[in-house]
Amino acid sequence: MRYSIVTAFTPVDQLLPLAMAADELGFHAVSVPDHVVDLEELETPYPYTEDGSRRWDLEADWPDPWVLIGAMAAVTTRLRFFTSVYVAALRHPMQVAKTVGTAAVLSGNRVTLGVGVGWCREEFELMGQSFGTRGRRTDEGLALMRALWEPGWTTFEGEFHSVPRLTMNPSPTERVPVYVGGLSEVAFRRAVRHDGWLGDIYTTEEAAAHARRLHALRAEVGAQGPFDVVTALSDAFLPEHFAAAEAAGVTDVWTMPWAYYHGTEDVALEQKLDGMRRFAADVIRA
Repeated sequence: MRYSIVTAFTPVDQLLPLAMAADELGFHAVSVPDHVVDLEELETPYPYTEDGSRRWDLEADWPDPWVLIGAMAAVTTRLRFFTSVYVAALRHPMQVAKTVGTAAVLSGNRVTLGVGVGWCREEFELMGQSFGTRGRRTDEGLALMRALWEPGWTTFEGEFHSVPRLTMNPSPTERVPVYVGGLSEVAFRRAVRHDGWLGDIYTTEEAAAHARRLHALRAEVGAQGPFDVVTALSDAFLPEHFAAAEAAGVTDVWTMPWAYYHGTEDVALEQKLDGMRRFAADVIRA
């Protein structure tokens, strides 16, 4: 089992100290969320709460994921980074490929692109992007990005993008993994075509059911190689709980480890660092 730190809604001035501590303490990765803007009024319901309300207050920080990953990579040596999730369809895929590819090179291949199709219609409209085609554009965009990350000359012809013979340097020296987030059957089928799935907050039993479905779909399409199942667990607290989740098919848990010791409201940086140290001793090393 591998453990990742969730940075969502964390004040920007705490992020580099948390990354450095995660690097030192043996955490596997840090996850970075994505929104370009946060609108005061929304008609689109947030899909991951029962009443459609957002989980964060409107003063939460949303730093650009790839600028933040670059800064965290510069002060760490082994820690990995993934977006959770990057709404790639809000941007042109060539720009996403350039940004992610550069981050991969500068970090020493320590980045994973975690993508989702997005849920906020109003944000798409503000960015001048079609909300209705976001799924197809995500699929095509990922194919184009994969081609652009390869060294040498590339051409591409798709439904939305036509690319003449060109090259994009620098090229990552290792394959950039891609995770896909979402709970729909469409999201599951998109995930099994790539390297992993990003879940939300589930019980171990729920996460196990999702893992079984994902592996069944991988078998259906003949997918080979490693596949990561990354989720938060609402009922895992002790090493044996996480071991049970691993046995059920969960490969990675993302967490705010300080929540086990200090809660989640108004937690100071030193309390977060203390929670990370205690979680590393109580769970990771145990």
